[in-house]
Amino acid sequence: MKKTLFIAFLSIAFSTTLVAQEISDKSIGLRLGDNSGLGGEVSYQHKLNDVNRLEVNLGLRNNSTVNSYKLTGVYQWVWALENKFNWYAGFGGGIGSWKIKATDTSSTSLFAAGNVGIEYNFDEPFLISLDIRPEFGFNDAYDGLNTDIALGLRYQF
Repeated sequence: MKKTLFIAFLSIAFSTTLVAQEISDKSIGLRLGDNSGLGGEVSYQHKLNDVNRLEVNLGLRNNSTVNSYKLTGVYQWVWALENKFNWYAGFGGGIGSWKIKATDTSSTSLFAAGNVGIEYNFDEPFLISLDIRPEFGFNDAYDGLNTDIALGLRYQF
């Protein structure tokens, strides 16, 4: 039974790898969500091989009440759906820092992140995506489960 499950697992893994769509070498743009109160993020994707890429996002906020940043890195697997549609999933983590100006208190937090989404590659070098990124924080300022849904707009090169 174990051998049968192992062979089935390998068959599925190889078949999903074989239908993977071409991933752009690099892309840069915006990931527009609430980002746990930071708003949009600058987003960069870098191809690692035919089916994997690394995505790095940086969110910044500096207004009259708070000065903060959040840096997230996610390792992703990309699979072809149909035509120019792909779906992707990944995991990673990040670091964030929040400083409240009125009380002059600050906090730094580490978090783990997952990522699942769908994307469309246009004929021009543009990519649009919709994803959800659940995050689990390990600090009082950013504790427990937080979820971010975002629209991504990126230029591929």
